Amino acid sequence: MNIRLLPPTLVNQIAAGEVVERPASAVKELVENALDAGATRIDVVLVEGGQALISVTDDGCGMGPDDLELAVERHATSKLPDDDLVHIRHLGFRGEALPSIGSVARLTLTSRPRGGDSAWSLCVEGGAKGTPQPAAHPPGTRVEVRDLFFATPARLKFLKAPRTELSHAVDTLERLAMAHPAVGFSLSDGTRSVLKLAAQRGERAAAQLSRLAAIIGRDFEANAVRLDAERDGVRLTGWAGLPTFNKGTNAYQYLFVNGRPVKDRLVVGAVRGAYQDVLGHDRHPVVALFLELDAQAVDVNVHPAKAEVRFRDSGLVRGLIVSAIRHALAEAGHRASSTLGVAALGALGAHAAPPRPTTQYQWHPAAPRPSFAQVQQAANAFAPSGGLSEALPNLSLPPSAPAEETPAETPDLDHPLGAARAQLHDTYIIAETRDGLVIVDQHAAHERLVMERMKAALAQGPVKTQALLLPEVVDLGEAGAARVADAAEQLAQLGLVVEAFGPGAVAVREVPALLGDCDVQGLVRDLADDLAEWGEALALTEKLGTICATMACHGSVRSGRRLSVAEMNALLRQMETTPLSGQCNHGRPTHVSLRLADVEKLFGRR
Repeated sequence: MNIRLLPPTLVNQIAAGEVVERPASAVKELVENALDAGATRIDVVLVEGGQALISVTDDGCGMGPDDLELAVERHATSKLPDDDLVHIRHLGFRGEALPSIGSVARLTLTSRPRGGDSAWSLCVEGGAKGTPQPAAHPPGTRVEVRDLFFATPARLKFLKAPRTELSHAVDTLERLAMAHPAVGFSLSDGTRSVLKLAAQRGERAAAQLSRLAAIIGRDFEANAVRLDAERDGVRLTGWAGLPTFNKGTNAYQYLFVNGRPVKDRLVVGAVRGAYQDVLGHDRHPVVALFLELDAQAVDVNVHPAKAEVRFRDSGLVRGLIVSAIRHALAEAGHRASSTLGVAALGALGAHAAPPRPTTQYQWHPAAPRPSFAQVQQAANAFAPSGGLSEALPNLSLPPSAPAEETPAETPDLDHPLGAARAQLHDTYIIAETRDGLVIVDQHAAHERLVMERMKAALAQGPVKTQALLLPEVVDLGEAGAARVADAAEQLAQLGLVVEAFGPGAVAVREVPALLGDCDVQGLVRDLADDLAEWGEALALTEKLGTICATMACHGSVRSGRRLSVAEMNALLRQMETTPLSGQCNHGRPTHVSLRLADVEKLFGRR
């Protein structure tokens, strides 16, 4: 078998197989060229999902006849002036897109340079290049791709329905639009407008958020926290959704590196780590991350379609993402997604009035505001090792005021979570605010408070323990007991002292003091299950957040416990000063806020 050179047309078709997988791939390459040309407006038309026609029109710098001829040659580009693959500052740089597309479709380029007195057009059909011809066109460029894959019919069999191909193109265009909010975009299927995004002006962060809201949804704008962090020359900006604003897949996680939309497993793992103790395992956060770093610190030439990158210091990037998101979420405090209230109102409005409840509830009509001494006493009930105010030094209670000096009005209404008014079904606290009401899940809320205190205690040194009057013997079976006994030294560092106790059992002698009177049996069984899931090779310190969450769940106020007004208000005040208190350790919301105006609409008062 003799070795021979492949003909140029076949070479281009092979390249097209890597670069142009479907119409959305062609849209990506053409729109990136328009962005590199400095366009401020890009209009895309796709007919029959892009198989019949792909048209991309921009108002960029344009090209003359000589540049048109070079543009459809392989490896011809204006984006590597120094022939340096390290300092890549454009989205495209290989010079393969146009010749690859022209080898499998009927390609027409029409362009006019800015300041030029005429436009020129060039056609390429199945790899056969024509000559530039005079044409009429405003400054900028229009690229038309007709009959995609007509020269390679086998590829047509792999195309999906036009609607599916159109959806892929929409996703591609939206990701590019997120990275370039100052550019206006539109997409049409030839008969109707599918996507229309106006150029965003003004301050960068505000423009960025407006563009993200236009694409992801206005709910994201109301439920996202801003990110802005820098470390060792790497800057991270963007927006991270509140944990209670989540999705069922990770499709709503967007990463941009130096303005380039990419997908990276490292970043997906970093985002998961940042949300690990505030989100359920089957839910995914919504984030848009924009990384800016020196071109030498990232390699964008590792994927044919430039969809992946490689970082020189991946650990630095991962650490920056995790710390920035965690810091931003902690600063959000007790905030929960505003969509929770909308969903609650929707559920209430969708059903007829239910029958009168038969379950007893506790109601406190015109309950007087508890004194600070009462609040302090109630807080101590939530924290067996010295009270919540001691565990959270940021919370300082004013001196106790005499009962007769308490004003008639209720200033607690000015607090973000208001003043406690009732407890329903011994589980939910109803609080009144100035402009609405708040419903709090007492177990979920206190679970988060306990976990944050445990994390703070671990950061300060050895965890304080309390000895059990009688050791608690837990039967786990031989495998479970062996796993817990092997991890005894690490568990002791977390305040749980266990030791083997005969075949298939362990004895618990001390528990973390923060947990108080906890369910020791359930706690140890859950930890044994966690150890079985993680495997022997994983150190417990790597799962510190999960362990704290497991312990906190068993040491918090349970559903079914009757609380006094002072205890309910103490819980609300602690939530307001505790990071991440908008959701429990499993990612469930701790409270739902309803505006009075929305409640009045349910009753036709507005």
